[in-house]
Amino acid sequence: MRDDWMRQLHQSHIQQVARWRHKVLAVQLSMLVFMFLLWELAGRLRWIDVLLFSYPSKIFNQIWKDIVSGELWAHVGVTVGETAVGFLLGTLVGTLLAVLIWWSPFLSKVLDPYMVVFNSMPKVALGPIFIVMFGAGFTAIVMTTLSITVIITTLVVYNSFNEVDQNYIKVIRTFGGDRSEIFTKVVLPASFPAIVSTLKVNVGMAWVGVIVGEFLVAKQGLGYLIIYGFQVFNFTLVLSSLLIIAAVATAMYQLVVYVERKLLAGRR
Repeated sequence: MRDDWMRQLHQSHIQQVARWRHKVLAVQLSMLVFMFLLWELAGRLRWIDVLLFSYPSKIFNQIWKDIVSGELWAHVGVTVGETAVGFLLGTLVGTLLAVLIWWSPFLSKVLDPYMVVFNSMPKVALGPIFIVMFGAGFTAIVMTTLSITVIITTLVVYNSFNEVDQNYIKVIRTFGGDRSEIFTKVVLPASFPAIVSTLKVNVGMAWVGVIVGEFLVAKQGLGYLIIYGFQVFNFTLVLSSLLIIAAVATAMYQLVVYVERKLLAGRR
């Protein structure tokens, strides 16, 4: 009898959470539709300068025209490929670097001021250096992205390592555990949520790095379309590129959220 009651209570909680999520999604979609409708109305009634701000129907028509002509896919493919590489490498290298400086307190003290300075440095200024070093192409754009994602990942993950409860570490040491056992049995498991959450941050950071790199050097990609749109004064093309970036970045973010949910569920 008690098991049935607990099962019903759990089912009721799941349904309540599902209803809450559906309500949030409904409000989000309603706000999005309202903003697009207001934007469309403002454009058609000339409340705004349509040369600069365009309006949704023109933007979607531009996107559809580029899809039908086949021009859009190459640009999207290039940018998404660069972003995926920068995102994955940035997360991996940043996490490994965080492990390295945690493992060596001496190295941590040596590198600490350099990481602070590099983090505060405007990454756009590094773009021309990467272009000279690696050439005007894919590698320079990925390196620009890594200059943003690696340092953010390193700082966040390293701080997470240091915030682990010291009492757990003392228990491992009491039983004769060495530094590798402390890391594998306490520090890494406790920091796992922070590492996964860093993936969410790196989605946005990777897009920033790629678009900045494409502004400087690309002959293809969504960043290139934005620059080209500015040059020919076609702001509908600029806004359509921005809308595509927003859509693809949102899809990547939701994919990371899905992976995070699966990984955290698997650890329970």
